[in-house]
Amino acid sequence: MTDAVSEAVKKHQLGKAVTQVATYYNPRTWKEKGLWWTLGLFLITYVIVVVVLGIIWSRSPAEFDVREHALKLARGDETKLVPGYVTAATAIRIAETLLDKPGGYLSNDITPPGVYLDNIPNWEFGALAELRDLSRSLRNNFSRAQTQSVDDRDLQIADPQFHFNSESWILPSTESEYRKGIQALYRYLERRAEGNAPFFVRADNLRAHLELAEVRLGSLAQRLAASVGQRYYRDPSGDFAHDPDDQNSGQAQVRTPWTEIDDVFFEARGYAWALLHTLKALEIDFARVLETRNAVVAMKQVIRELEGTQDFIWSPLILNGTGFGPMANHSLIMASYISRANAGIIDLRNLLERG
Repeated sequence: MTDAVSEAVKKHQLGKAVTQVATYYNPRTWKEKGLWWTLGLFLITYVIVVVVLGIIWSRSPAEFDVREHALKLARGDETKLVPGYVTAATAIRIAETLLDKPGGYLSNDITPPGVYLDNIPNWEFGALAELRDLSRSLRNNFSRAQTQSVDDRDLQIADPQFHFNSESWILPSTESEYRKGIQALYRYLERRAEGNAPFFVRADNLRAHLELAEVRLGSLAQRLAASVGQRYYRDPSGDFAHDPDDQNSGQAQVRTPWTEIDDVFFEARGYAWALLHTLKALEIDFARVLETRNAVVAMKQVIRELEGTQDFIWSPLILNGTGFGPMANHSLIMASYISRANAGIIDLRNLLERG
């Protein structure tokens, strides 16, 4: 009886082994396994590609020489570099950088890796803020002899195009609208080289654009400083109870959420990048005005402070260390450069006003 049971067990095990071997070598089983292997390999490859592209696309664009770029657009003809040409050419380069940098324009992406990247989209928003200010200054100040002057026909198109929704991905897309603005600037540039487009080199025109930059830089400096928390004093004439005996009454504590610290940092870095090139262009086009008002050194000082905001970031993360703690605070370092640039612009505007 025992031998019979043992024999039956052996036959069962042998049959099971034969079944496993037959299943393993079955073409249908191999096809199913090959499908899963292919799918797994595809997913792994896709994840690697997305991560690598995300790293590459997250690099901030490098600086460029505004005069060399303007000369390139003029096809090497220096006679075309009339006042206003370098500024308009710089506006074009800033806009094209937003659209043509590695990864293209990312603020309206809805697919990986652009959809999960936030540093470069915030950088784009900062640079876009200066591009919008510059296009409006070209339309309302630099190209107008007085308040009753007529808008330049191409700048009248370019200005609203750059104010289009920055996150629209279809019908119409942000890129297509900004391309229209770029084309309008190209037309203005060609007419400017031929002497058929207005650009007035006056101290009041330059001051008007510097006022916009002053407001932007002041706001960014406060938002950057709020990374460690700041206490503000509210106006006691407001609609809240104010206890004169309470030393903390009328104060508000403002602190940037830790998830938004890198967002503010890269927005400031993007704005400073665009403003840096704008001021370099204005330094060339308004050279006569700056020299007459003894403001050349002041302009160069502002440019030097803005150049500091573009230094290479060695840390893989934007750190938020406390005041004099062991870790760096990138936001406070950026705020330092931004604040000094803001102070320099205030001095520059005063020189342009008084001479």
